[in-house]
Amino acid sequence: MTTAPWRDPGLPADTRVADLLSRMTLEEKAAQLYGVWVGAPTDGTAPGDGVAHGVAHGVAPLQREMAPGHDWDELITRGLGQLTRPFGTAPVDPDAGARALARTQRRIAGANRFGVPAIAHEECLAGFTAWRATAYPVPLAWGASFDPELVERVGHRIGRDLRAAGVHQGLAPVLDVVRDPRWGRVEETIGEDPYLVGTVGTAYVRGLESAGVVATLKHFAGYAASAGARNLAPVRAGARELADVILPPFEMALREGGARSVMAAYTETDGVPACADPWLLTELLREEWGFTGTVVADYFGIGFLRTLHRVAEDEARAAHLALAAGVDVELPAPGCYGTPLVTAVRQGRVPESLVDRAARRVLLQKCELGLLDEDWRPEPEGPLDLDPAENRALARRLAEESVVLLDSPGGLLPLAPGIRIAVVGPRAADPLAMLGCYSFPSHVLSRHPGVPLGIGVPTVLDSLRAELPDAKVTFAEGCGVSGTDTAGFAEAVARAAEADVCVAVLGDRAGLFGRGTSGEGCDATDLRLPGVQAGLLDALVATGVPVVLVLLTGRPYALGRWHGRLGAVVQAFFPGEEGGPAVAGVLSGRVNPSGRLPVSVPRLPGGQPWTYLQPPLGLAGEVSNLDPTPLYPFGHGRSYTEFAWEDFAGSAAGISTDGWYDLSLTVRNTGDRAGTEVVQLYLHDPVASVTRPDVRLIGYRRLDLRPGAARRLTFRFHADLASFTGRAGARVVEPGALELRVGPSSAEVRHRARLRLTGPVRVLGGERRLHCEVTTSEGAD
Repeated sequence: MTTAPWRDPGLPADTRVADLLSRMTLEEKAAQLYGVWVGAPTDGTAPGDGVAHGVAHGVAPLQREMAPGHDWDELITRGLGQLTRPFGTAPVDPDAGARALARTQRRIAGANRFGVPAIAHEECLAGFTAWRATAYPVPLAWGASFDPELVERVGHRIGRDLRAAGVHQGLAPVLDVVRDPRWGRVEETIGEDPYLVGTVGTAYVRGLESAGVVATLKHFAGYAASAGARNLAPVRAGARELADVILPPFEMALREGGARSVMAAYTETDGVPACADPWLLTELLREEWGFTGTVVADYFGIGFLRTLHRVAEDEARAAHLALAAGVDVELPAPGCYGTPLVTAVRQGRVPESLVDRAARRVLLQKCELGLLDEDWRPEPEGPLDLDPAENRALARRLAEESVVLLDSPGGLLPLAPGIRIAVVGPRAADPLAMLGCYSFPSHVLSRHPGVPLGIGVPTVLDSLRAELPDAKVTFAEGCGVSGTDTAGFAEAVARAAEADVCVAVLGDRAGLFGRGTSGEGCDATDLRLPGVQAGLLDALVATGVPVVLVLLTGRPYALGRWHGRLGAVVQAFFPGEEGGPAVAGVLSGRVNPSGRLPVSVPRLPGGQPWTYLQPPLGLAGEVSNLDPTPLYPFGHGRSYTEFAWEDFAGSAAGISTDGWYDLSLTVRNTGDRAGTEVVQLYLHDPVASVTRPDVRLIGYRRLDLRPGAARRLTFRFHADLASFTGRAGARVVEPGALELRVGPSSAEVRHRARLRLTGPVRVLGGERRLHCEVTTSEGAD
């Protein structure tokens, strides 16, 4: 085989893969289409040794249940498509895990006729989901930063760590657009606006891919629009909502980010499961968008075609539906693409050409990764440090940029250095308060009591004491995150009454499937603070001592009950291992807050779903007594300095439906300290052939300005950004009036530019412009 054309790196990848496929049996081709979940045995061995043993010697009892009848040694003689989560299943020392993964890859390559290893994949939603790896802020915090460039750098660092450990594919980012904040996985999303999700998500993809890791976009498509905000529930989005809100982030990340994999969602839309939808996975994704990578199933998603969706009578039929739709890889284990698929092909129930099509895509990706080359290297290059100082510095900066100052009406913040502070609340002294559901400690360590976190995660309490060493800081928990016990209220109130200011640190506990108040399968009935935390906050406010509310959450919660009664409100969305110092820095004033809301904060806890992307009929009006206007709108956030927006200018008021329009303004820091303004550009379409959101984001830029400094900012708007799905189902740009609004949030307008699109209706194809061009230059002092 060493002289076969498929081994020749000088030949085109298509030629190499065609040659390899022609030599493979049906069983060998099918083996490229599934993964095996690698994990630790449950026999009481030490975490490091256990995982190393589990990786090197086969599948654990849990995995044998998921792939009955498969013997590891026999299985790998046919080759193997993927290794599932070799680091994210149990705590393993990174060096031991990397060496064990390398041994496993050598076994796989040595056992099959062609010497081809597997693709190893891992979760990397907010960092490499491995023990002792950096826990970055969750994606909702990325959205709050409005800083794609920083997110790209974070993605690159995560990708470098993955590759250093021997991992080829990362199951991230999540590009779902929030449609109902009660949904448990809001923390995994970037926000409620498709432009923000698309630009920030694309930046992460670029970072991950630049490190040589295959980025996997998920969940394609509509997962976050599930009915009733329930995890894995049907989606009732219309075709226009799908096209104009749900799909654009995926299109942007593929076309501009270069993502090489897409994960099919669990959900069904209008009765058609995503894993069995050829329009979604083939006609749109491949034929219209030109995607050439691999489509992987969300875990067990193909089997769910039989058990949950009931569109397949057995595993073979599920495999047929998924392959025909365009799902190339079954994860995490061979439930349908293994023996049931091979048997069905032998019986003539499934065309072998479908197996060939998927196997070709998988092998092309292995070729890109160098896994078909004779000199592929499974061995780690050296000792692994997955939480070095460089990682923590990036995590700290992203956390600091993502903290949102919602309000400080009396100027209570920053806190004075020598005051008496009562820190109260169930999130103040718990390191896990900083971490989201897909961080390793929250995701895995809950099943391994006694194993240390593996990384340092300063709490808000510890960080505030370090930040303000001259302050007298006391602490009382007050209550738990969930539950009904109010016995701790009295001590909390007593500590608050003795202080000059009370810092109430409330929020969520991330977990899985009901074990948390936020996270996968942790959906909420309404947007009240979990447990009795609202009662605790009421009791603290009643003391008359000024209260600073600090929220560490995975979703927004309704705060109208306390509006005007709090000294300040600070929102952080699971800000990661450096989140404690970031929050404390905002409270002390060391950090000038610059985060902006990626999701609206509601006034009242009911009346969901609601996001800011509403047509006029969805806004407040006299026809209903319910006012959905949020307390704090999308894009909102305050600073400790002031900014002036000056010298606004636009180009000619009339452009064609294929034209450009430039608008410029100067932003000046008029305060006495350095700060960051986030300038946001929104589109308002007064009249269209279908109803449109009153405003929607089409551009933004962070501006870091020292006191007295100014920057000139120019947005270059193209008419494609005004496009939408028309009545006939095509994406169009219509002639007529438009209004561009510039402001610090979706609800505050500083400047308007009114223009008119002229000419015919344009029908757009796959080459439409997806983002607004933004440039900056020095402003006049």
